[in-house]
Amino acid sequence: MGCKWSVSVLLAVEKGINRPGALERHIEGISTKVLSERLRKLTAYGLMHKESFPEIPPRTEYSLTRSGQKLIRIIQQIQDLDDELSQKSER
Repeated sequence: MGCKWSVSVLLAVEKGINRPGALERHIEGISTKVLSERLRKLTAYGLMHKESFPEIPPRTEYSLTRSGQKLIRIIQQIQDLDDELSQKSER
């Protein structure tokens, strides 16, 4: 996936934040350049779908593909396991 921002972008889109400006505001610390790069890569990998609307001003929205949804489920399982292991180590 290439960088630490990819998971953040995927999780935000899964929550329904699907426009680049909203994603940039939601993901703390991400730059416009990095966000654009991640969106391009995730779309190229087939994890996200880009839809452009011929409006003025132009509007672009992103959504998860089936592969992206499968990856989100895996990421959530990893997060659940991390939470479980953290709780056990605190005991």
